[in-house]
Amino acid sequence: MKKLLLLLVLTAACGLGAAAQKFALVDMEYILKNYPSYEMANEQLNQLSQRWQKEVEAKNTEAETIYKNYQADMVFLTDDQKKKKEDEVVAKEKEATELRYKYFGPEGELYKKRQSLMKPIQDEIYNAIKKVSEERGYQVIFDRASSANIVYASPRIDISNEVLDKLGYSK
Repeated sequence: MKKLLLLLVLTAACGLGAAAQKFALVDMEYILKNYPSYEMANEQLNQLSQRWQKEVEAKNTEAETIYKNYQADMVFLTDDQKKKKEDEVVAKEKEATELRYKYFGPEGELYKKRQSLMKPIQDEIYNAIKKVSEERGYQVIFDRASSANIVYASPRIDISNEVLDKLGYSK
């Protein structure tokens, strides 16, 4: 009997504790769209990406030109000259591949630049969310933009505008 009573008291206590938890939602896409620093950083990344892409394409074009010239002159070349031209084509193609990897690889320049530009913005937004959470007593805040599992959520629990207010951009 005592075990049953203890089990009921523990179950009731857990139920009350779970009911007292407060949670909210933020829409990170909405926040980022209304955060000017993000738009400027994104534009800067796009410009860098386009410039680097042109460099890589120029290297590829150079390699193609050398290859086409090689094909056109192949009948006039000795074996040694053919080997030299083939090595030159391979070297240019390798150079283009290395340049692409340097700029766009997993640890490339674009990745590093994105990290350096976006990390401060992410930290600011995180700190603003944390402040709102502490002020309003939320234990959990979900991102509705990245969660495909949220089918419906009441607009009353969306604190995106409050986060923008904390960042200094009121809507």
